[in-house]
Amino acid sequence: MFSKVVPWQRIPSRCLKYSGTVLLRNASQSSSSGGGEQQFDLVVIGSGPGGYVAAIKAAQLGLKTACVEKNATYGGTCLNVGCIPSKAMLHNSHLFHMAQHGELRKRGIEFEGVSLNLPVFMKQKEDAVKGLTSGVAYLFKANKVTGIRGLGTVSGPGQVTVKKEDGSNETLKTKNILLAVGSEVTPFSGIDIDEETIVSSTGALSLKEVPKKMVLIGAGVIGLELGSVWSRLGTDVTCVEFLSHIGGIGIDMEISKAFQKILTKQGLKFKLDTKVTGAEKANGNIRVNVEGAKGGNNETLDCDTLLVCIGRRPYTKDLGLESIGIKVDQRGRIEVDKNFQTSCKGVYAIGDCIQGPMLAHKAEDEGIICVESIATGHEPHIDYNCVPSVIYTYPEVSWVGKAEEQLKKEGIKYKIGRFPMSANSRAKTINEAEGFVKVLSDAKTDRILGVHMINSVAGELINEAALAMEYGASCEDVARVCHAHPTWSESLKEANLQASFDLRIDWLKSPPQKSILAQEHPNAMKRWGYVGAVQQRL
Repeated sequence: MFSKVVPWQRIPSRCLKYSGTVLLRNASQSSSSGGGEQQFDLVVIGSGPGGYVAAIKAAQLGLKTACVEKNATYGGTCLNVGCIPSKAMLHNSHLFHMAQHGELRKRGIEFEGVSLNLPVFMKQKEDAVKGLTSGVAYLFKANKVTGIRGLGTVSGPGQVTVKKEDGSNETLKTKNILLAVGSEVTPFSGIDIDEETIVSSTGALSLKEVPKKMVLIGAGVIGLELGSVWSRLGTDVTCVEFLSHIGGIGIDMEISKAFQKILTKQGLKFKLDTKVTGAEKANGNIRVNVEGAKGGNNETLDCDTLLVCIGRRPYTKDLGLESIGIKVDQRGRIEVDKNFQTSCKGVYAIGDCIQGPMLAHKAEDEGIICVESIATGHEPHIDYNCVPSVIYTYPEVSWVGKAEEQLKKEGIKYKIGRFPMSANSRAKTINEAEGFVKVLSDAKTDRILGVHMINSVAGELINEAALAMEYGASCEDVARVCHAHPTWSESLKEANLQASFDLRIDWLKSPPQKSILAQEHPNAMKRWGYVGAVQQRL
């Protein structure tokens, strides 16, 4: 993950710095305590992105490490029934949709007939999953992490009991315990999920046939991704969302509205400000009862598949937390301090089971800095404002930092820079010009406060924005970096240019007004290529 074995530290230059030397502490010299008990420096419960990365990092730091996993394969929800299989299905369904709806013919690619082989479609997804989960097992072996199958519970201070599949128990003695137990699907009261016709996100990844009609409860990240998959494959999808917008919490409202228009054009239907009051099976179909979020407007929606995507909740049951006094909040999240330590000394927690966004990359970073702190004693640091979020639809949506609504609520004066993908050379050459990039910056300092975008590669492009924000960059900093041409990333440069100087090189929606550039850098106009009428206006 990181090339040097060191913790992250906050330093005055606004950068993350890695020290050259790491002094490990409390490294165990013994391999077994006898009596059927194994002795470790660290036992990680859970092998999802946070858990397996933390286990490998700990082993690289010299800690004798075990990772306990209750499922048959490593990787947690993300690798097995989450991030990875859904991305395979999103990509392949997009290719099918392009072929079926004439997008390839527009490019001069002629063919006769398009059909979907769903078993082969699903097999490609499964092959991708198997390759990555087996890769985790290989990494454990290569880094000398002891992988243990079974349900791990904290049975006492410095002790983890593993219940094996055959019913036997194994006790692990350890100096430190890391809970990386992830999350589970949030159930919908009154609706029983059978994973056949009434499904969660897990069941939606393995349907045996393409549904004719699907009702989707929840138009957040997971719901929109899976709804997009089945819509592209031919399903009539209706999304029922309690909120007045799509995309979930954190999305910028301008982005959300534009995103909804794009998805509607693709065929998805939306019922916003609407709640589901119940569902029942009848005559081979499912009848879903809905009404307005504030009551009234009762309606019944018929479908053959009901997908429940109302979010996820921390998986903290059956872990033995109560036995050693580990505190959880009202939402079931394990409470931790700045070192990720729980209310019980020597027991730590990361990822979906603690506060913060339920994102694989957030869990990975927490896992690394947590075990670095355990091994070195250095205080960990992570800037959650610089953790990006992505919706992997087509086009993709991504953001990092604050949304415009948050800045208004906090009373922060800001500037906005926008750039449409229709003016981006790379987007135009491949006929994928929907969307735009939006940059928010501090009105006084020009520091980037948030970046939001819709485009075909938003999941990749947002990382440049996250890097810039992590280093405290201004919009001018990004605008003055030479970006290769023609590339998608030029759109980010252009949006920063407008936010900083109220200028656009490749796109002039309206003539620029009196700007910071004209006031403070009168000779810079020629450097940026602005001459003639535009310069005279300034």
